[in-house]
Amino acid sequence: MDLGQEGERLARRYLEQQGLTFVEQNVRYSFGELDLVMKQGSQWVFVEVKYRSPSRFGGALQSLSQAQIARLRKAASQYLQQHRINAPCRFDLLAIDGGKVKWLQDAF
Repeated sequence: MDLGQEGERLARRYLEQQGLTFVEQNVRYSFGELDLVMKQGSQWVFVEVKYRSPSRFGGALQSLSQAQIARLRKAASQYLQQHRINAPCRFDLLAIDGGKVKWLQDAF
C-alpha cells in the first residue's frame, strides 16, 4: 500500500469515527480526483486527504494549491451533476502529518 492509499484509509476511518458516512473513494475524472466522498446528515462532504511524513519542507496543510482547489471544485461539480444530487455540500481537508490528524471542515 502506498503512502496516499494509507493516508486515505486512515482518513476514512477517522471520519467514520466522527460520525460521517462513507460513500465513495478515489473518484477520478480526466481533470481531477476526489479522494473521499462522505455524507454528514444530508450534507455531501468532499474530502481532500493530505498525508505527509514529518519533513522540513512544510506540512500537509500547506501543500494544497489554488490550482488543486479549482480541480477539486470542478470534480465535485461533475460528481453532483452525474449523480443528480441537489443537496448542500462542503469541502473538507484532512491533513495527516506524522500521525497527527487535523480536520478542517469547510476548508475552501
